[in-house]
Amino acid sequence: MSRAYLGLGSNLGDRLTLLRKAETRLAAVPGIHILARSSIYETEPVGLMHQPWFLNRVLLIETTLDPHALLDVLQQAEDSLGRTRTVRWGPRTIDIDLLLYDDNTVTSERLKIPHPELPHRRFVLLPLAELDPHARLPDGRFVRDLLNVAEGDQIVRKIASPQE
Repeated sequence: MSRAYLGLGSNLGDRLTLLRKAETRLAAVPGIHILARSSIYETEPVGLMHQPWFLNRVLLIETTLDPHALLDVLQQAEDSLGRTRTVRWGPRTIDIDLLLYDDNTVTSERLKIPHPELPHRRFVLLPLAELDPHARLPDGRFVRDLLNVAEGDQIVRKIASPQE
């Protein structure tokens, strides 16, 4: 079994319901077991600024799926929840990113692990550090240290506990 961290985000429709539906779909997949979930954070958008704010959370999962098979499952879950890919960093019903997979580094045309934007995004680093204060990237950098230098002006606020 491998452990992976997934970043979930939504800024269209009923954001909280979409996060919950994504978790339910993932939990129903053979070979995926959700071990922990972070609090839910509301965050201002990054990149394309004139869009609704996001709800974000990070999940820790245990999986028998290899990284590419897991990516396929994540994209199927996104598609089933109405995700369309039109504008990079634009509005979306759901976004499920594979952030970390064990201590592996993957570089392929379809997938990069760790997620290339991870070190720069407070909306991912905060919930990841909440789940595991000692989390590290495969290159040895600690998430908590990255959090201290990541885009400090982005507004990220906790709005719900992990149980919600």
